[in-house]
Amino acid sequence: MSEIYGPSLETSVPDDLTLPQFILDSSHPLRPIRPSHVPWFIEDAGGRGVGHEEVRARTYGLANGLSLRFRVKENDLVLIFSPNHIDYAAAIWATHRLGGVVSCANPANNTGELLYQLKVVNASLIIAHSSSLHTALGAAQAAGLPSERVITFDESNHISVDALIQQGLRSEPNFVERRLQKGEAKTKVAFLSFSSGTTGKPKAVAIPHYAPIVNVIQMAQQQKVNENYAPWEERRYRPGDVVAGVLPFFHIYGLVVVINFMTFCGLSVVVIPKFNFTEFLESIVRHRISHLLLVPPQVVLFCKHPAVKNYNLNGVRLLMCGAAPLSASLVDQIVKIMPNAQIGQGYGMTESAATIAMFSADEKLGVPGGAGRLSPGVVAKVVKDDGTLAGFNEPGELQVKIPSMALGYLNNDEATKETFVNGWLRTGDEVIIREDLEVFIVDRLKEIMKVKGFQVAPAELEGCLHDHPDVSDTCVVPILDSYSGELPMAFVVLSPNAVKRIALDPAEARRVKVSITKHVADNKVAYKHLAGGVEFVDVIPKNPSGKLLRRVLRDRVRDLVRPKSKL
Repeated sequence: MSEIYGPSLETSVPDDLTLPQFILDSSHPLRPIRPSHVPWFIEDAGGRGVGHEEVRARTYGLANGLSLRFRVKENDLVLIFSPNHIDYAAAIWATHRLGGVVSCANPANNTGELLYQLKVVNASLIIAHSSSLHTALGAAQAAGLPSERVITFDESNHISVDALIQQGLRSEPNFVERRLQKGEAKTKVAFLSFSSGTTGKPKAVAIPHYAPIVNVIQMAQQQKVNENYAPWEERRYRPGDVVAGVLPFFHIYGLVVVINFMTFCGLSVVVIPKFNFTEFLESIVRHRISHLLLVPPQVVLFCKHPAVKNYNLNGVRLLMCGAAPLSASLVDQIVKIMPNAQIGQGYGMTESAATIAMFSADEKLGVPGGAGRLSPGVVAKVVKDDGTLAGFNEPGELQVKIPSMALGYLNNDEATKETFVNGWLRTGDEVIIREDLEVFIVDRLKEIMKVKGFQVAPAELEGCLHDHPDVSDTCVVPILDSYSGELPMAFVVLSPNAVKRIALDPAEARRVKVSITKHVADNKVAYKHLAGGVEFVDVIPKNPSGKLLRRVLRDRVRDLVRPKSKL
């Protein structure tokens, strides 16, 4: 089969605007009009709302303050090292107003990890938070960056973002906003975002201004934003709806979909600095949050956590899950908890400047197990192991041509040549695409096990394990085996109920392991059984976007070679 084409992109995409010029200053046929009383951002704790004029003023004030105090200019790199904050978006857009580049870092990084990122991107200024300030100062010192070039979003002993904004608003303009030539948005770098990568050190993905702009437009077309396609109460995105800004803004999902797409659609983003599940439930009720953009581990909590029954979630109108596959069984469970919600998945990656596929606006529920349909403007091909093209419903590596594609990896030609090949982006994901353009993620190619020559996708077994009542969370990894090559082994976090039973009777632990093993054996073909065993752990390691850090658990069992195996 030849290439697979998503719907055509039917509207104009500006290629001479920076991201803030598009989001803050421009109209677009797909963009609804936001009522003046509807805030762009809402502080979770205090409930303070920030409207359009205040967002633009704070962005301008910060740009002017950065220019006055730190001489931030064309191509200077500002690194943001903070949890989600009400001024996070303003910090990004202010840097762009000055022609600068933004690199967002995980606030949980240690000094060494932050130092690595500082050096790769050659940062000239760090915007931190009091909670991450100690690490920021340590990394800055090691990188030779003066401590006075570390500022904070909140009040601390260092210059605050708010103080810079006030200085910028009081002072005469000290900069002329960067204007792009026709076509320059496709080459002018806006972000150096770090991909999580399954092997090696994270790589800096160079993302031009055009990429998030066109991705917002792709999503708006696919999601029928500003179209009169259904009664008002049934439309997926409406000005005045409220979305949870709990995904980390440093991650491409939070950066493009939450900060930029949601504000484009006229929604208010409740800025939640840190995910705590019971506090999150309180936030949903307090702010009447209607839209949840989550990752699978958070969805699992809605299905398994005992506190959920104490909250009325009937006001939730949309649950969108991304960043990792969500099993069909979890979808079945979440439907019962959020009966009024449209529920489905999206799929994308840092290198595509977010979305490649998303569940259709015409569906109340996405296709079970599906990651969504190809977005407008996407061309895909599925490549088999032998290099030939797969047909519909045949597995292979997904490769895409997408208008929001990144420019490559900064100062890493080898990795760029491996991933960006003749205009195609190699995703590293094994997928199946159906005739209706629905994409099904089988697994990361590097994570698929080989058991007696058969391929076994860990995600499939994890979906099965989540159906067991004693399983709260799980991760499946391969264990080396002299006969079978590899065998599936499950690390399991037990449900509170199972923990109580084992505390009362330690012999219950073995019974639970047997029950879990039997559950998989009853539902899967023989070579997919948990012949590598079941191990209980307190927590499954994950990165901030919710992806399982499978390699951490793989390392734990890497040297275990089973001396014999049942034939």
